[in-house]
Amino acid sequence: MSADLIDQPASAAGPDRTADQPTGTSDQLAAGEIKAIRERIDEIDQALIDLWQERSRLSQQVGRTRLASGGTRLVLSREREIVERFREALGPDGTQVALLLLRAGRGPL
Repeated sequence: MSADLIDQPASAAGPDRTADQPTGTSDQLAAGEIKAIRERIDEIDQALIDLWQERSRLSQQVGRTRLASGGTRLVLSREREIVERFREALGPDGTQVALLLLRAGRGPL
């Protein structure tokens, strides 16, 4: 599915293409507002990507350091703490986010 169709309501995806394709509206004021909001969303997305990558590198460093010192590959109590923190902050989706973060840092089990 193209990105243009994702942004459009179902009625805009049909033959009547009066709505602005990138914003899903033909109202210029609303389209400008949507574009400005999306610019901020893109900035936030990039910050999240950068933080995700930094967290992954740090987590991998912790794992290497722990293994090099004779420790275990994983500390399950620490992973449970992280999952619980995200679940409390974000609800059920937080659990999934935490599991993805943990996997990015340690690799699949």
